[in-house]
Amino acid sequence: MTAHSTVASFATQSGHLCVGGVPLDLLAERVGGTPFFAYDRGLLTERIAQLRAVMPPEIELSYAVKANPMPAVVHHLSGLVDGFDVASALELRTALNTTIPPIRVSFAGPGKTPTELRQAMAAGVMVEIESATEARRLIEIGQLLRIRCRAAIRVNPDFEIKGSGMRLGGGPQQFGIDAEQVPTLLKELSKAEMDVTGFHVFAGSQNLNANVLAEAQRKTIDLVLRLAETLPSPVEYLNLGGGFGIPYFEMDRPLDLTAVAANLAELLEKKIRVHHPQARVIIELGRYIVGECGVYVTRIVDRKESRGRTFLVVDGGLHHQLAASGNFGQVIRRNYPIAIGNRMDDRATETVSIVGKLCTPLDVLGDRVMLPPADVGDLVVVFQAGAYGFTASPTAFLGQPEPAEVLL
Repeated sequence: MTAHSTVASFATQSGHLCVGGVPLDLLAERVGGTPFFAYDRGLLTERIAQLRAVMPPEIELSYAVKANPMPAVVHHLSGLVDGFDVASALELRTALNTTIPPIRVSFAGPGKTPTELRQAMAAGVMVEIESATEARRLIEIGQLLRIRCRAAIRVNPDFEIKGSGMRLGGGPQQFGIDAEQVPTLLKELSKAEMDVTGFHVFAGSQNLNANVLAEAQRKTIDLVLRLAETLPSPVEYLNLGGGFGIPYFEMDRPLDLTAVAANLAELLEKKIRVHHPQARVIIELGRYIVGECGVYVTRIVDRKESRGRTFLVVDGGLHHQLAASGNFGQVIRRNYPIAIGNRMDDRATETVSIVGKLCTPLDVLGDRVMLPPADVGDLVVVFQAGAYGFTASPTAFLGQPEPAEVLL
């Protein structure tokens, strides 16, 4: 099963790809043309059901809003997950406009401003402390608002996890408080008007190796058990992060979710519940929930030949889908799964490069990909576009129009 098997998740009708049962050509008319992002609510619901079916029942699922903060997506997920993780005041407002209780919303990320911290404290969400400065600000704000802050410590672990697409822990980091500094900070905070209820440890993202994730979870639990000895009160909140990856490229294999769940179940039984029976244990996922549930659709506006190569020029590009261009963390540029959305039944017989309309050679959505013959007016579909698409891209670059977004 390769990354391209994700295409099979979407139905086709008379050679046209469908999202939420709607063919792309009709969908393009409904949203006012191309480019656009389309997300399938049925696939979102199915992904959460898959997680619920294999994860230990005690594990709470938190959705990382940063992966896709479209309000309609967040509202749909509010009926399916146990909580949200946010990283800005705007994401916080989006989360609070759903049925998820504020106490089930966590606010993480470095550089939270005093205004953001005041909003978070006033709303009653869980603030994840990223620095000693942030902790002291929370104390001052609590005194000003006459609110006793409930917070958790985000820990920069003293171990590194290999095989992650992006490392968020271990070594020097802007994320979290170094594990060796946590006991001293906890001692300081024990004298303040603040309830530190637990820890958040997130070592890395986009990992497809179940053994590596299991090792990260074991090391995370060992670290938390060690740090909990310096916590004045019992651990109530334990966010193990996530890091579950999805396949993007031809050689990628899907994550063995069953193996990851089995490891979590063992850790719950033999370690967490033995020492901290009352702790809420949370897995925080973003990309894994929404990534494979969305597509980016753009239309071919020109077909040109240049010294033996064929270029299909589209009306979208990296300003909407930076990740697919390779400029969102890829060391070596590789192609996302891609198709001609109105020629799904045609055989791939020609090699082309799909480029956008921006004045930069970086604006490449597909480099030398084998596709069915396509021409002006045909629809190019980029898969795995449900996470880190629109809002993770330089939309204002060159003043191009914003894409539409739709949840079906």
